[in-house]
Amino acid sequence: DVQLVESGGGLVEPGGSLTLSCAASGFTYSRVCMAWFRQAPGKDREGLARISLGGGRPYYANAAKDRFTISQDNAKHTLDLQMSSLTPEDTAVYYCVVLNPCSLSLASVTQWGQGTQVTVS
Repeated sequence: DVQLVESGGGLVEPGGSLTLSCAASGFTYSRVCMAWFRQAPGKDREGLARISLGGGRPYYANAAKDRFTISQDNAKHTLDLQMSSLTPEDTAVYYCVVLNPCSLSLASVTQWGQGTQVTVS
């Protein structure tokens, strides 16, 4: 079974940084496209960044450009999201997902992790 387990969430002050990690298992790691989404209180889930684990440049949504970096560790089968210059508007539950096709849209999500809470205050 596909499993995605996020970690690294927590409370951070405005202007601070945080790195989220997603441990992935149950599929051929190098053949999938993965992404990070988030859901803020009272808002719809939104895609932040995606990366094709087989190679290629990552893609960032406007909310993540210049502040967030998505990266992979092929040896550990993990997907990270480094976040900086955080603001209270970044408070949300952050999800690691598998995409098919490799498009940063809700319709493309085939598997969700359980989510990890990030609070900026």
